[in-house]
Amino acid sequence: MTHAYDETGKWLTVTRLALGPCTILQSRNMASDGYRAVQLSFGTKRNTTKPMAGHLKKSGTDRMPLFISEVTTEDDILNAGSKITASDVFLMGDIVNVAGVTRGKGFTGVVKRWGFHGGPKTHGQSDRHRAPGSIGQGTTPGRVYKGKKMAGRSGTAVKTIKNLKVIKVLAEQNEIWVTGAVPGARGGYIEATVIKPMPRDKQEEVKQ
Repeated sequence: MTHAYDETGKWLTVTRLALGPCTILQSRNMASDGYRAVQLSFGTKRNTTKPMAGHLKKSGTDRMPLFISEVTTEDDILNAGSKITASDVFLMGDIVNVAGVTRGKGFTGVVKRWGFHGGPKTHGQSDRHRAPGSIGQGTTPGRVYKGKKMAGRSGTAVKTIKNLKVIKVLAEQNEIWVTGAVPGARGGYIEATVIKPMPRDKQEEVKQ
């Protein structure tokens, strides 16, 4: 994260996201699949399995991708083997959703995990300050309901931050700057989706 100034001189807290380049592994169309989508890959792994090696032949790559994600499209012009960069998708002024895996916090108690107030701190309560308290309902139903808020492992969950604005696109670095924060630790992996493109009458001005 860093900060930047917009065209009016307003100070903004921003996050720098390195996106792509992503390789298209497969293109789905209405004729053969009944819907339009592209299968994107990002990064590479050391070892490639034989089933994946056969799947990668369509795109002309031979390295196992680190991530694979399928994204719906409105047309069939994207073919297997094509590269997609950040500047191909994002423009200044676009509104995007960013999804990522949140930081892991390990095994936590109910106070940290759910915001419980804990027990009283007086009247002899020397060891109940952060305890959850009673969890049952008595003879009826005689069990603990599913989904009861209790201590456990927290974090490492997929979370989406909505309505972030793109304030800068760096084509050479495959990087975009968005307002606000995104899920996960520094160096983590995220997925950004345009939900509200900039109006078309202003797109040409930005490209120029």
